[in-house]
Amino acid sequence: MKTVSAKQGDFSRDWLIVDAKGKVLGRLASQVASVLRGKHKPIFTPHVDTGDFVIVINADKIQLTGKKLLDKKYYWHSGYHGGIKMITAGKLLATRPERVLKRAVWGMLPKNKIGRKMLSKLKVYTGTEHPHEAQKPKQLTLSS
Repeated sequence: MKTVSAKQGDFSRDWLIVDAKGKVLGRLASQVASVLRGKHKPIFTPHVDTGDFVIVINADKIQLTGKKLLDKKYYWHSGYHGGIKMITAGKLLATRPERVLKRAVWGMLPKNKIGRKMLSKLKVYTGTEHPHEAQKPKQLTLSS
């Protein structure tokens, strides 16, 4: 048997749409990250970006289990002394829900140039409207 390594012209990218209404954040993020990497395709190659584009709608209706709305905290630093910032998951979900999902997916992708390119193929929207109708996205059903 020969091992086949994917090259740039060997595969095509599809546009897939996911409805996040009522889905649990971590489970949704891991399945979306897998599709962005291309692990669902038989031609998957770790060092080549073979993944598809993913559109997530209704990001504001995503669920967090347990007490994560109050206990889960997101940290970042401004670069200045004493410049650490913090926000709870509940507050971030109320103000910028697309950032919650995008950050969860980013945690599950490779931390290199290919991972950043994969993350750019993720499009997250709070409502049901999105500007990608021309791409004719297919519905992606995820296991719960």
